[in-house]
Amino acid sequence: MIVLLDGLLSARQRAGSALHAAGARAWLRFTALPGWAQALLLYAATRVFAAAVTVSVARFQEQSVWTPASPSYPIMAADLWDATWYRKIAEGGYPLPLPRSADGAAAQSEWAFFPAYPLLVRLLMTVTGGSWEVVAPTTALLLGAAAAVVLRRLFARVAGEQAALAGLLLVLCAPAAPVLQYAYTESLALLALAWALLTLVERRYGWCVLAVLLLGATRAVALPFALVVLVHAVARWRAEGRSVTLRDRFALLGLLVASGVAGLAWPVAVGVATGIPDAYTEVQSAWRSGQVVWVVPWLRASSQLFGDVAGPVLLVAALAALVWWCTGPAARSLGPELPAWVLAQQAYLLVVLDPWTSLFRYLLLQVPVALLIAVQVRSRAAVGAWAVAGLALQVVWVAWLWRFSPPSDWPP
Repeated sequence: MIVLLDGLLSARQRAGSALHAAGARAWLRFTALPGWAQALLLYAATRVFAAAVTVSVARFQEQSVWTPASPSYPIMAADLWDATWYRKIAEGGYPLPLPRSADGAAAQSEWAFFPAYPLLVRLLMTVTGGSWEVVAPTTALLLGAAAAVVLRRLFARVAGEQAALAGLLLVLCAPAAPVLQYAYTESLALLALAWALLTLVERRYGWCVLAVLLLGATRAVALPFALVVLVHAVARWRAEGRSVTLRDRFALLGLLVASGVAGLAWPVAVGVATGIPDAYTEVQSAWRSGQVVWVVPWLRASSQLFGDVAGPVLLVAALAALVWWCTGPAARSLGPELPAWVLAQQAYLLVVLDPWTSLFRYLLLQVPVALLIAVQVRSRAAVGAWAVAGLALQVVWVAWLWRFSPPSDWPP
């Protein structure tokens, strides 16, 4: 019996050693690939997982105004929630005059949504002859692949290759990451943001202007990027002083102006097109219970979740911890730009957002947080545990928020 047990233990040890060796060889082959190929492989693996989750959840999707019961993957990825607004823009453009409800107030309409993604899909639909359900999520999927490549390069530029892979994995395993392959703007916004941050870090200011203008045509996040440009300029001036060339000074000034223009261009365009200067603000208020109020909605939401006293205290503590984390040694090792983006976007969200279930999706653009985690965790096993937890939360996000339970539900 003892001999038999010894044999079984030895066989188990040999099998474990063989698996470990095979895993080590696979890892070596993976890391030997070019950086862009590593990024695409990680992206492909996580997209297959998200697609499988989407197909599984679709079996439980009830019939609604948007989809039939148990829809196919293309319909599930292209016809829920705000994707319907992007479809209207792609197929019919923006409505004139400004749609209004019976009481004369601005109604919910396409003017609340930025044009870059739906117009790109419209162009591709025209060129290929494909339907919205095919072209829209496919476009988002490919844009997300490009974003993964650029993001890995950005992370490698500021933190090294190993941290870059870990940080990218955590981004792609974030709870709301399945939206990167749905008919939403997140994949294009992530590409534009990664491109803007990379070109800013590399001091290619002309390309950064283009990236910021694209970002401003995709999502309402170009204004906080202006703060990142300002932080970059101050940091460079403190490090180099008068040795900063006159050309770079003017380039940075132009980039700062371009960031402001990109942040205001769409609201101004909506006003000009409709003939109503504050039309964009009016349309946005149609999704709210009242006018935009700074910070108060965050306090209200925290009170609803955790109590009138504990909620605001926890909110303030969380924000203070975020500031402390983004100004600490690990964050400083990444340079000033990425931590500045985290704080700038969070400050912007405090001003403009009524936080609720959509917050998970908005936080997807807080990509430097994933890199900070990767830099501080370091252990591959710990990063893997973070990734697995994120994938589990993706199942929750798709089943709870992306799946629509008629007649009304919380938005993703």
